[in-house]
Parts: sequence; structure tokens; C-alpha cells
Amino acid sequence: MTLLPSSPGLKVIPGPTRAIEPACSLDRRQSTPRAMWWFEQGWCFLPVFLVVWSSSTFIVSYVVALFRRDVDVLFPYISDTGANPPESCIFGMMTFDSACAGMATIYSRFKFVEKLCEETRAVNPRLNKTALALGMLSCLGNCVVATFQETAVTTVHDIGALLFFLTGVLYILLQTAISYHAFPYGSSLAVCRARLAVAVLASLAIFPTVICAFFVKQKDLHRDAGSKDYPFHVASAVCEWIVAFSFVCFFLTYIDDFKLFTLRVKTEML
Repeated sequence: MTLLPSSPGLKVIPGPTRAIEPACSLDRRQSTPRAMWWFEQGWCFLPVFLVVWSSSTFIVSYVVALFRRDVDVLFPYISDTGANPPESCIFGMMTFDSACAGMATIYSRFKFVEKLCEETRAVNPRLNKTALALGMLSCLGNCVVATFQETAVTTVHDIGALLFFLTGVLYILLQTAISYHAFPYGSSLAVCRARLAVAVLASLAIFPTVICAFFVKQKDLHRDAGSKDYPFHVASAVCEWIVAFSFVCFFLTYIDDFKLFTLRVKTEML
């Protein structure tokens, strides 16, 4: 897998301004190249698709479950919205697609940072590989959540959700640290700060998500507001939505970086 600059005839010069200079002069007889739209630059379409598709997964399954009155309007768990058919089918399919898109995005980010490591020595390669492993484990947990419904195989579903959230938060924390280590190469200071804000929010929300869930005894999708464990359910469910959307929105910060490169598969005959 080869990392290439996103524009032909150009090379990226690492530095605070991320300057770009021509690799060769253009023939005056050649026509002026067409200006590319932002989504045509590099691989930035990949994190955009991941964010849009993942957000749509949560919203579509919630709307369908709400329309069928399978969940309460306020404070359902994300998995509650995909517990019963047909929303369970929609939730499972779209979540699995999100996991696959997440793997592709995480691997692409790994290759981008790997190239920065080779050229600048600003990031420890072990840190980059650890982030890759955590990101892939998070996507694996997401696949488990998509495959095993909450009401069908509860234990396996909960293990997958726990794997997804914990390793996902660790992934974005490591990527934030990588961004600061790589600065001023790669991401701008504004992007680093945005990643830090999202990572802190997800880190703060993950604790009540997990801890309060242990005190929730009621398994019915329609929660009794008068039960003793209802406050724990509300705290856990709200924080779960915060963690999920924080993890998804973190990939929005990849768009600017992904404009700078493309990946090509190189085949060699033995």
C-alpha cells in the first residue's frame, strides 16, 4: 500500500503551513487543470461518509422504533432503537457498514501518520500502531453490536458495546496525543484543539455510561419513570449518546488531513 500526494504533479512539504510546491513545471501548451471540489481531494470522502452514515444509523433506527412505538421518546439506549424488527434489521446492516467504513478510515489514518513518522520522526511508531489496534478493536466491537441484538443475546451484545466504547475512547485519546506530537506537521493547532475537546468530552461521558448501567435492572424497552433505577438509566443512556456521537464526530477532524494523500495498491509479481 503506497501513500501518494493527493494532486498529481505536486508534493507535500511538511511544515507549519503545509506548503505545496510543483514537482515539475507545466507546459504552457497544456490546458489549465480543472479545480477539484473539496470532496474530490485525496481521500476526504472516506471520513465524510463514515460520519454521515453512522449518524444516519442512529437517527433512522430511532425514528423507525419511535414510529412503531417500540421505545420511549426520551432516553432510550442506542441499542433499544435496534432491538425489534424491522428496525433491528436496519440497525444491524447500517452498523456493520459503519464498522467497515471505520476500519478503512482508521487504517488510512494509520498510513498517513506512518508517512509523517518516516519524514519527520515526530511521532513514535509504536504509538501509531497501538492506536491502529485500538481502533480496529473498537470496530470489531461495533460489528458484535450489529450482529447480536440486545434482546436476543444480551451478554454478547453488552460485551461488544463495552469493547466498542472503551477502545473507541482510548483510540481518540491516542490520536489526539499523536496530533500534538506531530504538530506543526500534519494537523493545524485548531484541529488539535478540536480533537482534544471531543476526546475530553467522550472520556468524561464514558464513566457514567458504564457505571450507571450496572445499576439498571429493568430490561423492558419502555422504562418505568417511577422505578428506583430510572435515574441511573437516564444518566447512562444520555451519556451513551454523547460518547457515540463524540466518537463519530471525531472523524470529522480527519477531513483536512485526508485531503493531502491517496492510497494506491501496488501489485508485484514474484
